[in-house]
Amino acid sequence: MAAAAPHVHDDCCNHDHLATFTVKDDGLLLDGERRRLATRLILAVLCAGLLLMALAIHVLLPAQRELASLVAGVAALIVSVPVFIEAWGALRKPSLHGITDLLVATALIAAWVMGDLETAALVPLAMIIGHVLEERSLLGSREAIEALGRLTKVSARRLIGPLVTEVPAERLAVGDRIEVRPGDRIAADGLVRTGSSTVDTAPITGESLPVEVTIGSPVSAGTINLGGRLEVEVTATGENTTLGRVVHLMRDAEAAKPPVTRLLERYAGSYLLLILLVAACVLFFSGSVYAMMAVLVASCPCALVLAAPATAIAALAVAGRHGILVKGTAFLEELAEVDTVILDKTGTVTVGRMALTGSAPAAGVDDQRLRAVAASLGAASSHPVSRAVADGVPVEARLALNDVQEVSGLGVRATLDGVSVALGRAAFIGTSEAPPAHDGPVVGVTEGDRFLGWLLLADEPRAEAKAALDDLRSLGLTKQVLLTGDRRAVAEAMAKRLGIDDVQAEVLPQQKLDRVLKETRAGRRPLVVGDGINDALALKAGAVGVAMGAQGTDVALASADLVLMTSNLQRLGTCIRLSRRCRWTINLNVAIGLGWTFVIIALAALGLIGPVAAVLLHNLGTLAVMANAGRLLKFDETV
Repeated sequence: MAAAAPHVHDDCCNHDHLATFTVKDDGLLLDGERRRLATRLILAVLCAGLLLMALAIHVLLPAQRELASLVAGVAALIVSVPVFIEAWGALRKPSLHGITDLLVATALIAAWVMGDLETAALVPLAMIIGHVLEERSLLGSREAIEALGRLTKVSARRLIGPLVTEVPAERLAVGDRIEVRPGDRIAADGLVRTGSSTVDTAPITGESLPVEVTIGSPVSAGTINLGGRLEVEVTATGENTTLGRVVHLMRDAEAAKPPVTRLLERYAGSYLLLILLVAACVLFFSGSVYAMMAVLVASCPCALVLAAPATAIAALAVAGRHGILVKGTAFLEELAEVDTVILDKTGTVTVGRMALTGSAPAAGVDDQRLRAVAASLGAASSHPVSRAVADGVPVEARLALNDVQEVSGLGVRATLDGVSVALGRAAFIGTSEAPPAHDGPVVGVTEGDRFLGWLLLADEPRAEAKAALDDLRSLGLTKQVLLTGDRRAVAEAMAKRLGIDDVQAEVLPQQKLDRVLKETRAGRRPLVVGDGINDALALKAGAVGVAMGAQGTDVALASADLVLMTSNLQRLGTCIRLSRRCRWTINLNVAIGLGWTFVIIALAALGLIGPVAAVLLHNLGTLAVMANAGRLLKFDETV
């Protein structure tokens, strides 16, 4: 292990390539939301103080009723101003949130006309208190998302010659080398150049088991080094890191409107007109302005407005905790409807790299000799098949070679103790021996004029693939299709191992797209899973596209609707269960919001509750919706 370099602290402020990715330091609300909430809180405190003063004047100085009314009027004016400002904005740009301000503003006008200044102050005061409680409830869900962003707020030990310079992560540049000691959080994406260790990837992928890394292994920002000292060469910083992309896309998804919300907004104007008509009828038949005011504030659709967004934010937080990146809340809901799964083979249901699975030595040849010669030749090549041969044999068993020559795509030749040895295809090594039947690459080995035997390789299925596909079948995705550009024999052998009946082999990207469209035209809703450039069109065409994020190409990640940050197919079942739980919670919240609102409107129309009581009951319904959405945070399949 390399010795730790001397350490200094960098106080300078300039660097050639500053990373631009930043995270909010002082809270989870946007700046505008925070200022608006703070303003309303201050006004609410002032209003409450003035109302208490007015009450004290009423009790202690009964003769000073005009003074008490004046103080109450000032209190009402203080809390009414923001309501009227928001209502004016809602008139210019109608929205579901704006309906609340318009209805409350209308009720306040009626209270001012009636001269009931206490009610004119209490109604917006109670609404402000309810709004603050709603925001605080939302923070529990947002906190889980923003926690990922805070993982970037770390320092890094940058190596400059023999010195270690401590700098903020945002000041790292591609090409820098950083020292990562045991217990350190890795500050940027990179490749290990010195050392070996285990890395805790749970903050990014949700996987509880640490990952072994050694020289050449990729590591991601936000993960934790658990073992030995590492030197890492930075390959991406800021928003370009895996963690940066996750945080950026999750914030975009949080800001996106769920389908239910968009549907409700479509009828926002009609709802406002209906409520105004109901309030007018209540006033006409009852002759009570207070009943009309109660109807107006009871009709505020806050619970309905928050029904879907609050649930979606909670679901996004849960998905992030499980290493699932959802690019938009719409896809999270659509996932609940999928009934077919279409999978790429290489890198999706398989590990995506060749492995030595067996050997067939020639008569009289020792298997260890065959493998030792093959591994020695394979170690001198960069071809995936050659590397797989080398990896299948311990390093200490390799032999010293001279005059190594690689012929691209064919094989490797070298000299071993003055004798020519070769690894490659039959035509390359010059043997007339027929290769054994095998669903995968087969390479031969010769030593001088002697044929040593064949080595058998294959791309193995992921360890969890069979269990993951069985899980999907139990969730109703009984139609499963395997699409691959590989040979039919290889594809069918893999499908048989995984229990997939429908196989389409030797396909091009356009043919993958055509198969997805065929399933869609048949009325099915396919879940498409892939990781390569040739999967991009199919991922876009499916009802929901899922990319294997750990090894997937940038094109596949950009085309997909969901990204599995760990290449664990069992997360597909997690996605669907979370989606269905999210949809059920949204539907229940919408029912609660509608039902509770109608109950309060009825009570108000009958004169059984006044405006202030209507506001309090309205807030109670809103908090019930928030509490139900928060229950989704308990969803956990990370073990």
